[in-house]
Amino acid sequence: MTDTTAPETGSTPAPLTDRYGVPVDATKGDQFSSFDVGAFEVPSHKDEIWRFTPLRRLRGIHDGSNITATGRLLASVAEHDGLTVETVAMDDKRVGEAGAPRDRVAAQAFSSASEATVITVAKETVIDEPVYVTVDGPGEGELAYGHTQVRLEAFANATFVVDQRGGGTIAENVEFIVGDSAHLEIVLIQDWDDDALHLAGHHLQVGRDATLTYTTVTFGGELVRVSPFARFTAPGGTVTLNGLYYADDGQHLEHRLLVDHSEPNCTSRILYKGALQGDAKSSLPDAHTVWIGDVLIRARAVGTDTYEMNRNLVLTDGARADSVPNLEIETGEIAGAGHASAVGRFDEEQLFYLMSRGIPEDVARRLVIRGFFGEVINRIGVPEVRERITEAVELELESSGI
Repeated sequence: MTDTTAPETGSTPAPLTDRYGVPVDATKGDQFSSFDVGAFEVPSHKDEIWRFTPLRRLRGIHDGSNITATGRLLASVAEHDGLTVETVAMDDKRVGEAGAPRDRVAAQAFSSASEATVITVAKETVIDEPVYVTVDGPGEGELAYGHTQVRLEAFANATFVVDQRGGGTIAENVEFIVGDSAHLEIVLIQDWDDDALHLAGHHLQVGRDATLTYTTVTFGGELVRVSPFARFTAPGGTVTLNGLYYADDGQHLEHRLLVDHSEPNCTSRILYKGALQGDAKSSLPDAHTVWIGDVLIRARAVGTDTYEMNRNLVLTDGARADSVPNLEIETGEIAGAGHASAVGRFDEEQLFYLMSRGIPEDVARRLVIRGFFGEVINRIGVPEVRERITEAVELELESSGI
């Protein structure tokens, strides 16, 4: 709890702290983190990082009432020259290198995982074809924990496509470590079954003059909460975070990200777009999406260039989107910083323009939605993945009758 006790007369006032002992005026980057689940209190809606999450739907994984693993995450990785896949114990010195868990569920996943998968691309290795990784959930009614690390050594170059599917309750930590002058593109497709509960802490570490392009695509799952935390370890790094999500009745899709600019002359670009549809008469919870975009520019991070944008398209009644961009700037010596956020319905002018040229309204609406998502889809560097996501959007539109 926040300490509000008045100091004794003549003494130095004690700084106000939150329930974890972190000063209330601390930066976003100073958020409490620990590998020990016992160091975290049980989440409540009074905590900023949990205030949008429906805690009653977390099946007890957040409060210790349901934490025993009853199943496993099954992962397979396609073989490539220069690529090494290892199964290691959680006390391997590489595990956790990108950062400690920043919430109780992530710490629970770290403490409960029995092993970790470490995927390494060797120094100066260039893998021309995408590396496909498939991850299957434990199945409906089962609970599983996971820990995966993808690491590119210096001057390596690779693209990974991670396909997450199946059902059950899943809590995991994923690390992406990009060495000096290395280039990584990662595409995560969360196409979970309708029963799936997925909570993930993603840790992104970017070295000197390295580039990381991270795209997360979320369609399936009852409740999906993904929290990427990106940090730079040396000057000259570039991080691009892209996201696409589509929520139906009963779905809660939450993306809560933080980019910590702590090194000079680094760049970040963030673009997330979501659509959601619901039915006010449905017995299911309303479709709900949450996007929290935090960017911190520390005092020593001169020359930073950053911009973040989130757009949400509400297609029907019975749906809700929350969008909260935040910029925290501690130096004026930057190249640029900005953010934009919007939640709205169809652009009636676009519809009118298309319909005035003889295009039926239902077709016009689909064209508008395709164009809305196109900006994100076209940023994916794998043609077959772009096609797959475009088809998935089409299926969502068909199911909604749009």
